[in-house]
Amino acid sequence: MSYYFRLDLHGQTLDSARKLLDATLKALPADVREVEVIHGYHQGTALRTLVRNYKHPKIQQKILGLNQGSTVFLIRKD
Repeated sequence: MSYYFRLDLHGQTLDSARKLLDATLKALPADVREVEVIHGYHQGTALRTLVRNYKHPKIQQKILGLNQGSTVFLIRKD
């Protein structure tokens, strides 16, 4: 059982990051309730903006913490 999943988008283009987000959420095991998306912010904000504006039916809520380089998705319970 894994309650938590971490996805690192460093080095991705916007297109590849979007595809990786789609594929990850589609294949996410049913017991995962949180996905931490590492997008960084020192090299620009394009990935952060993509992640924070990203929409998917499995995402119940987004948590923007003190770390500006990551965003946490809370996943809906089925």
